Amino acid sequence: MGRWEPNARERLAGAALELYAEHGFDKTTVAEIAQRAGLTERTFFRHFADKREVLFGGQEDFNRAFVAGVAAAPAGAAPLDAVAVALAAAPTVLPETRRPHARARALVIARDPALRERELIKLASLSSVIAAALRERGVAEPAASLTAEAGVAVFKVAFARWVAEPDPADTGDIADLAGLLRDALAELRAVMAGGTSG
Repeated sequence: MGRWEPNARERLAGAALELYAEHGFDKTTVAEIAQRAGLTERTFFRHFADKREVLFGGQEDFNRAFVAGVAAAPAGAAPLDAVAVALAAAPTVLPETRRPHARARALVIARDPALRERELIKLASLSSVIAAALRERGVAEPAASLTAEAGVAVFKVAFARWVAEPDPADTGDIADLAGLLRDALAELRAVMAGGTSG
């Protein structure tokens, strides 16, 4: 087997998700992932530090996209409007082509308490970097932290809808992540105004 393998990272991630779904995260070994992908364990460790990184790698890119979105908001934008710009950047990190992977990942995480805890840590980290970006814009506390938490809640609700299995009775188009984020943000604004949008 050659040193360089085309699409090795994607092949390993796909194999890992298949095995996690079939046998559970804890019962899947790196050797099994590498074998399923037709690669070596050494190749696995060139791409991932451990089995968890298959599920949680790339957080830095995700956080950077949100921070850049907050920074790109127009000067004088209200804190929630700045977060809205950041939310609009999420689909660039999670394009529609990633939905099947994101759905499989979400199912694996939902079945494992330790992975659910790690996902909550990931979301807390995202909230922290958004709050810091808001403070950079001059938003005081506790407004910066409250707005960041609200933004993460909007993302979490929209993402859960995006990765949910479609209802077989629903013959309409499945909403894209950008639309779901806009809808969730509009619902939050409606609730904050004292009502609901529904």
